[in-house]
Formats: sequence, structure tokens, C-alpha cells
Amino acid sequence: MGGNNSDYLGHVGWASPLLLECAIVRAPVIFLLLSSFFLGADCASAEVIHLKNGRTIYADQVHENGSHLEYEVGEDSYAIPKSVVDRVEAGGVRPERASTAGSKDSREVPSFTPADELKGEPEVIDKIIRDGRVDGDALAAIEQQRNAPIIAAAYFIAGKHEMEQTNFSKARTYFETALRFESQNPTILNYYVALRLRTGNAVEALPYAERAVRIAPDSPDTLAILGYAQYASDRNKDAIRSWKRSLQLRPDAQVQRYLEKAERDASAESDFTQNESSHFTLKYEGRQTPESLRRDLVSTLESHYDDLVRDLGVAPRGSIAVILYTDQAFFDVTQSPSWAGAVNDGKLRIPVNGMTSVTPELSRVLKHELAHSFINQLSGGRCPQWLNEGIAQALEPKSLSSRGRRLAQLFKAQQEIPFNALEGSFMRFSPMEAILAYDESLAAVQFIIDTQSTSDLQRILQRLAEGNSTETALRATIHDDYGRLQSEVGKYLSSKYGD
Repeated sequence: MGGNNSDYLGHVGWASPLLLECAIVRAPVIFLLLSSFFLGADCASAEVIHLKNGRTIYADQVHENGSHLEYEVGEDSYAIPKSVVDRVEAGGVRPERASTAGSKDSREVPSFTPADELKGEPEVIDKIIRDGRVDGDALAAIEQQRNAPIIAAAYFIAGKHEMEQTNFSKARTYFETALRFESQNPTILNYYVALRLRTGNAVEALPYAERAVRIAPDSPDTLAILGYAQYASDRNKDAIRSWKRSLQLRPDAQVQRYLEKAERDASAESDFTQNESSHFTLKYEGRQTPESLRRDLVSTLESHYDDLVRDLGVAPRGSIAVILYTDQAFFDVTQSPSWAGAVNDGKLRIPVNGMTSVTPELSRVLKHELAHSFINQLSGGRCPQWLNEGIAQALEPKSLSSRGRRLAQLFKAQQEIPFNALEGSFMRFSPMEAILAYDESLAAVQFIIDTQSTSDLQRILQRLAEGNSTETALRATIHDDYGRLQSEVGKYLSSKYGD
């Protein structure tokens, strides 16, 4: 699945109030795919923390600190109560990072090697990257040589380094400078397209992807990247052609899966009618969607759109595709589990079989799913799932009042799910675990709103878009790391909902 992929839990037809309150939000698959496409996966050894509830956490280092275990993952440090830990094993093999989309693993993405002419001589790389940082003086000195290919290569090396460090703003500046000196280099174009896609700018990325293919029409890499840009821009037929051509040149399992999904889309939508409003492109099968329902849907979506622009101060780029399905077509296209009631994978996919009007439940679903598009725009597609889900629920709006007391009891008994374990997909959870995950997500967001401000949520998202890790963004805004956030949310729930 591509785009900012989020499933809304609930029986088809919105029949289950309990499950309708849960949604599985997945970070943008296209963006994550391209991250792994260029940067590779992490499969280093790790210390494995086995929790009493059966889950595992893979850490770089683990040590005890009083009643807590503290551990590090990359640049972030976390803390969890020792009472929830069963054992710690050293020398474990870290699995390759799962896609936060929940559907595919990043290990399944195609590999990519830059063209030889931009690998750069070792001494050039050593000049540009020193002590893990880009040397601006070295870049300036190389630029004084007035050799366009060498200057472009130097800025490309700098951009690639910053992209690997998820410093997207700096990476974009370096890539754009490289393109000023070598505008027709397909390798630089490919990386620039990948960066633009990862930060939610598919429409802006598309012309660069098309240029790369014109320059290197027989490169399976440029064709694959073009396909991702086309698919993210709602140009399924074009994406199908690009991916088919890429596969002719080089078989690739991940490209094949995306091709099959695009073909399912095209097949299901072959007889669909399309209408447009100010911010949405509505696709539907006329026999299944009464005109009154379509009008009601568009009116509701436009109203929610205005609300979200006011609440979040940002708007998604371009028109948002909304596709209405029969029940069976919905599951055929999305390949979603049977509990899924709606999906946002860059397009809002809604099963509407038998519906004649927008019910209050459907209105909540629409606003919830639409909110993810706004959140992903603000965060550059880098919002962890608990925060994405918590904000979307808060914006519905939804309250914890009916389950707050039970959640407070779980936190008091240290039976909650650690927040750092909620950064990725919720798809691995059982239905009851998923309900707890969503409740915790909403509780964390309500805590931030009530004790800090809504603007702090926006600042967290903005820092994520700049490439900060989740914990770094939290420290810089609400001054909490994950361990402290876990503790503070527990106290907040106890004071608000406890006995």
C-alpha cells in the first residue's frame, strides 16, 4: 500500500461502535519505501528486552537504573519499569525494520546503487564529510574550482549524507545546488525525487522523475522511482506502465507488488465516475453511490477540511482523492483485514455499500482519516503512529471519558504499552491490544494539550519534518523523553480518571 496508509477499524457498514473508535495509522509507505530504497536496512546485533506481555524490544545498549531499565536505540534513550521485563538477552540479531505501514517490510524493497560517476573518489568524500558532518568550507573550496561535475558530485555527497541523517531541509538545499551544476544527472534527480516524495511533495517531485527517465530511459531505477511518483500523484495507469518497463529491465519483488496493487486499483476503478470539488477528487461507481450521498460526502469533507486548516494551520498539497467502493471491491483493492472500515493510503478509500447518507459515525471516520493527510503534511510523513493516531482521534473529536478509568488502572499497574513500542505499525496487535494502543495514543495527546498547548503538538510535528527523531522532538518542545512522558501520562490519567 502507498501513501499515508491508515485503516479505520470497524465492521463494514460502520456497525461496531467499539471498533469504530480505533484506527490503524500507518506512516507513508511510499516515503518509507524510498527511505529504505536508498538507505538500506539495519540488521546489526542488539540486546533483546523480553517483556512479560510477550513483546520484545531490540536495543543498542541496556543498563539498570534503580527500578527502571534504561536502553538506547540509535540517538534516543528510553526507560521502562523493571517490573514489566521478563529478561534481557545479549547478542540478539535485530530484525530489519518493519515498515510502519504494517503491510510490508523494508527488507523487501529494491536495492539501489548510485551511478558510478557520482560515487565520488574517497578523497573527495573525506573532504566533504568530516567527523560525521558536512564540511561547509570544503564545499566552498570545491566550488571555487569551477568544475561543474565535481561541484555537483560534492553537493550530492553532502545531500546524500544529510538525507541519511534525516536532515531533510539541508539535504534538499544540497541536492538543489547539485542540480544547478548538473541538472541532467539522473542519479541526483533520483535522490531529489526520493527526498521530495518522503516529505510529501509528490506533485512537485514528478517533473524531476520524468526528466530522469528522459535522460536514462533504460534504467530500472529511474523507472521505478517515476512509478512511485506517479502512483503517489494518483496517476495509476502511468505508474503501471513505468513499473512494467522497470520490471522488464530488472525483476524486483517489491516493484512487482506495487504494480499488482496499482493494477487492482485500475481494475476496480475502470467504470468509476469522477467529480471534483475545491479540495477533493471523488471517484465512485454510479450504481452503488446515490447522488445524494455523494453530495453529502463532499460537503462533509469540505467542512472537515476547513476545520482542520483552522486547527492545524496547514493544508495538504494538491487535491485529495476519495474513492467510494462496494464492500468487496474495497477489500479486493486494499487487501485490508476484515475489520478495516476505511483506509487512507494517500487516498481516502471508503466502503459505502448500502449507505444513503453521511451518518455521524461516518462523519467521524471521514474527519479522522482526513486528519492523517494534514498530520503527514506537517510532519513530512515522519509522525510516529501513536502521535498520528492520538492527534487524529483528538480532532474527531473523541474523548477518553468512557475508558479513562480503566486506562488509569492499567498505567498504575504498569500494564500499558511503552510509547516507544507504539512508534510503528499497530497491525501486529490483537484487537484488544489495538484498543489499548489507540487509547494510550489519545491519552498522550490529551495530556500534551491539557498541560502544554495545541501549538506544542504542531511544533513537535514541525521538528519531525526537519528530521528530528521523535524523542528529540519531544525534548525540544515539551521537555519529556519517552520514560518521563510515560510517567506523566500515568499521573495525568490518575488525577483525571482515577479513584
